[in-house]
Amino acid sequence: MAPETLARQVTDRIERLAPELTSLSREIHGLAELGFAEHGSVAAIAELVAAHGIEARVGVHGMETSIEACAGDPAGPRIAILAEYDALPGIGHGCGHNVIGAAAAGAFLGLLDVVAGTGGSVVLLGTPAEENGSGKEIMARAGAFAGIDAAIMLHPADRDSIHFATLGLRSVEATYHGIPAHASSRPEVGRNALDAVVAAYQGIAALRQHMPQTDRVHGVITEGGEVANVVPARASLRLLIRSPELDPLLALSERVQRILEGAALITETRLEAVWDRIQPCLPVRGNDTLCARFGVHMAGRGRTPSSGRSAPGSEPSAQGSTDLGNISLRVPSIHPTLAIAPPETALHTPAFAEYAGSEWGDRAVVDGSVALAMTALDFLTDAELRERSRAEFEAAGGVVDVPALLTPPGGRPDTSEGLE
Repeated sequence: MAPETLARQVTDRIERLAPELTSLSREIHGLAELGFAEHGSVAAIAELVAAHGIEARVGVHGMETSIEACAGDPAGPRIAILAEYDALPGIGHGCGHNVIGAAAAGAFLGLLDVVAGTGGSVVLLGTPAEENGSGKEIMARAGAFAGIDAAIMLHPADRDSIHFATLGLRSVEATYHGIPAHASSRPEVGRNALDAVVAAYQGIAALRQHMPQTDRVHGVITEGGEVANVVPARASLRLLIRSPELDPLLALSERVQRILEGAALITETRLEAVWDRIQPCLPVRGNDTLCARFGVHMAGRGRTPSSGRSAPGSEPSAQGSTDLGNISLRVPSIHPTLAIAPPETALHTPAFAEYAGSEWGDRAVVDGSVALAMTALDFLTDAELRERSRAEFEAAGGVVDVPALLTPPGGRPDTSEGLE
């Protein structure tokens, strides 16, 4: 069958599914369930998929609210379409994950009439807790991406772009253990854990002056003692470390660790540093080959996507973080954005949540379903496209052993460059 005929079949099917897909998006939007607790949202996706004759498995790969459904020949090339559906505390779907979940389901269902003829298969993979738990990393370690040749998804935003520039994200929780003492009568026998936290916080503030402008370190003091007349024996802070590139992220983590250790040294306290209690989000390594195909299909829906990348010398476009970055170091991946709100409408706000449940969001569900499905169809039917996307992936570093990479700082040399 001619590629044009297959494309028309896919698009027509998604257009017919539009009322069901937008209804799904609105339902997930109304549920607004937090990560690890998206039971109603994943049940709604599973119900829709089952209504079209495909069995969906809920609670796979180590997560209760994950979902997996497959169609086609698993012996051929396999592409995964990723769904998210978790919300934010107090804001609801201020990141528009209801649109992501519905568009992924729509793309999967849109391919059902044609996938058997491609010689490959498509996998709908629902990945919970992007906002508060890096669910994709948890699922990857449980084998969710074994045998997957490419992973594609989209994200709502205030503009259309084929790339989503992101910052890698790590976290550290630092607790200092000192020695309590009467703060007035015998302060000399105490060792002040709060002083250690303050020293660490000030050290981070000094570090910011000597970091690349693209990097970020921010945090809060979470514990500082209970009463003023007792030398605090325990105090804590939590820091987030971000960088748009992997090596600088690791180097910055080392620098932060040394500041934490230095604060313990000068206050004669003991440091307990717990890195990455929640799995980190690494920078997205977008696959240009597949991004370009998605861009073609966005244009086919009347959208004019930008590259999503900063021009040399301009302000960096990366702002947030996503666990899709972890997957992009394992398989060729894309994470483009679709506008569901006017320009300069910030994510993670009540205004963005309102747009996610509006006609803006509905249009993005249908457009996104078509663009994702067509990109998947291109991948499954075009061997040369698969080869180019894989060659690009290998040239960028190939498969990265993410768990080995994310050992706590302290054991690797600092690779950051010194001052010139």
